[in-house]
Amino acid sequence: QVQVMESGGGLVQAGGSLRLSCAASGSIFSISAMNWYRQAPGKQRELVAQIINGGSTNYADFVKGRFTISRDNAKNTVYLQMNSLKPEDTAVYFCNVVVTFRGPYWGQGTQVTVSS
Repeated sequence: QVQVMESGGGLVQAGGSLRLSCAASGSIFSISAMNWYRQAPGKQRELVAQIINGGSTNYADFVKGRFTISRDNAKNTVYLQMNSLKPEDTAVYFCNVVVTFRGPYWGQGTQVTVSS
């Protein structure tokens, strides 16, 4: 089994910063990719950022230049540094871990609320 646990959400004013963390544990041989998604009320879940084995990163256009994804391979942990937050960034943020040969695993989500 694989467990995925996010932390770091909260309430912040517009223009502020938050750092999300996501740790994967359990039966993990290797991780192919670690991704952050978000889902706002009434909207579909959308990809925010991803970091692929080897270190390549991809970002959604709406966070480019504001969010940074990074990874600690030794700890099977991924981070999302979110700067210049906007009210439209308010959502539940989910971590998605793609374990090699096992498939994707999801965390329970962490709420990020940005007040105007």
